[in-house]
Amino acid sequence: MKLFYSSCLVILFFMGSPSMAQPQNLKAHFYRKTCPKAEQIVREIIWMRVAGNPELPAKLIRMFFHDCFVRGCDGSVLIDSTANNIAEKAALPNLSVAGFEIIDEVKAALEKACPGIVSCADIVALSARDSISFQFRKPLWEVKTGRRDGRISLQSEALREIPSPFSNFTTLTQAFAAKSLDAHDLVVLSGAHTIGVGLCNFFSNRLYNFTGRGDSDPSLDSNYAAFLKTKCRSLSDNTTTVPLDPITNNIFDANYYVNLKKNRGLFQSDAALLTNSRARSLVGELTENMNFLDAFKCSVKKMGAIQVLTGTNGEIRKKCSVIN
Repeated sequence: MKLFYSSCLVILFFMGSPSMAQPQNLKAHFYRKTCPKAEQIVREIIWMRVAGNPELPAKLIRMFFHDCFVRGCDGSVLIDSTANNIAEKAALPNLSVAGFEIIDEVKAALEKACPGIVSCADIVALSARDSISFQFRKPLWEVKTGRRDGRISLQSEALREIPSPFSNFTTLTQAFAAKSLDAHDLVVLSGAHTIGVGLCNFFSNRLYNFTGRGDSDPSLDSNYAAFLKTKCRSLSDNTTTVPLDPITNNIFDANYYVNLKKNRGLFQSDAALLTNSRARSLVGELTENMNFLDAFKCSVKKMGAIQVLTGTNGEIRKKCSVIN
């Protein structure tokens, strides 16, 4: 039996699965009347930047994920710390988040065209979609807009809410369930690891000290482990990065699942998907590009609706890094 349908109706893994995230008052082309060229402006800037920097899509999709998992998709990951508040940016999982200057560039262009209209939260959502879509020269999924910006950003919440690369399957499914995402979404959204890089210190324990006795993770392919050791020389290496997909690192495709089936998932959180029989079956289904792309566009739209602020809630920030 197939584990998903391209129509975005999924066969859920567990009885009592959490409710679907609802796009509260989000709508297609929300800015059609108030800022008619908003989405065009975003796309043109993002496509121009991606053309010169093929690593940008991985950065922006990661930013979107980290934003949505803390207080929902409200742009709170963009806010700078102040003398009175340590913001999400300062949390360990966000220290390697990048691309903020691109969001600022888009925001400046939109403020010039339509002052005070387009939220930073929507810019993050649109930029993530458009950066991935550059490869296909068309939108890969629809982004409903109308999000408003949050006014709160706390380091402590980011530390608590963002799933760790050291997590096991149970911990991951619990973290996703707390955001109204199910185990199917977990497996599908993990496919974003088909692009980007990982810091050695987030997986080198699998190479040198997996159980605290100087051993390697036995679930990691031995040839891949040997290759990784040539890049990450020790447990203390916290600066070297390694491609998440060593074959097609800047191409958004299903190769993540192909690698995973060969026990070549980089993080423990990747390998964890093979420890559950139904998740493992879905991994097999998603090795086909069309299956992955169809499934991803459904799950990422669910993610983009997590706890959104709409209507009169929140604000439209004048500058994405500072609350009004």
